[in-house]
Amino acid sequence: MGFEGQIWRLVRGGEPLGEIVVTEADLPWLRGHLIPRPAFAKVKPWFEESLALAEAEDYERFDESYARIARRLSLVAPSGPVAEFLLHVQNDRAWFRWSDEPFDHS
Repeated sequence: MGFEGQIWRLVRGGEPLGEIVVTEADLPWLRGHLIPRPAFAKVKPWFEESLALAEAEDYERFDESYARIARRLSLVAPSGPVAEFLLHVQNDRAWFRWSDEPFDHS
């Protein structure tokens, strides 16, 4: 089954933050268009900070910054919530990878 056209949801608790409409699949990454909900404004700075740290290759600080996203937000696939994900957002673009099992952090 292709991923293009699927809608994935970003949530915080029960609060919807936005939808990602997948436009491209280059596994393990999916890329798409983010349609933010008003509540996304509360977490947008988290994504800006983590992306800036990743682009600066400051991976230790990136890990600390991204942990806030991973702990507090959920990514929901069309089939249901995923166990773990790595999501980047820049303006209305989003790209992410996910796993039904927790990532190996060793």
